[in-house]
Amino acid sequence: MKLTEKTLEQNYLYRGRVLDFHVDKAELENGRTVTRECVDHRGGVSVAALTEKNELYFVRQYRYPYRAVVLELPAGKLEAGEDPLEAGKRELREETGVTGENYAALGTAYPSPGYTNEVIWLYACRARKRGGTDLDANEFLEAEKIPLEKAVEMVLAGKIPDAKTQILVLKTARLVERGEL
Repeated sequence: MKLTEKTLEQNYLYRGRVLDFHVDKAELENGRTVTRECVDHRGGVSVAALTEKNELYFVRQYRYPYRAVVLELPAGKLEAGEDPLEAGKRELREETGVTGENYAALGTAYPSPGYTNEVIWLYACRARKRGGTDLDANEFLEAEKIPLEKAVEMVLAGKIPDAKTQILVLKTARLVERGEL
């Protein structure tokens, strides 16, 4: 098995500010042709910022697709050509006012590989200082601190449905357990 698919045709239905949508025709390794519906996204970043007391900075933000306020770690989309670590530092500062130090790269996550090529870069850091936030004009959120142990319990109890946040909370907890953060 080659486990590959060859793109035969690409039809863009929409090109937006954040997302592009296209329907492709692809050839499977057995020669059959299939249709693939795809969403292109330039990627994002999320940061787990840990205080001296092992509390994480979270944000609560209304997420329109879910029609609900979602508890998340600070995150945002990458600007064209932007370095993921620099984007993470920017998003952390803008959303929580926190400047971090000792950043650890914790890999990437594919939020939904069945239909999107979005990649989210994950980082953890120690919160160094906190100043004022710098939210975008149409961005409304509330920042709060939650003890790391409580955040882990919330993830395991299904109280934090956001995938990137679940991953980062658990990876950060593991780093702290091993004395690496």
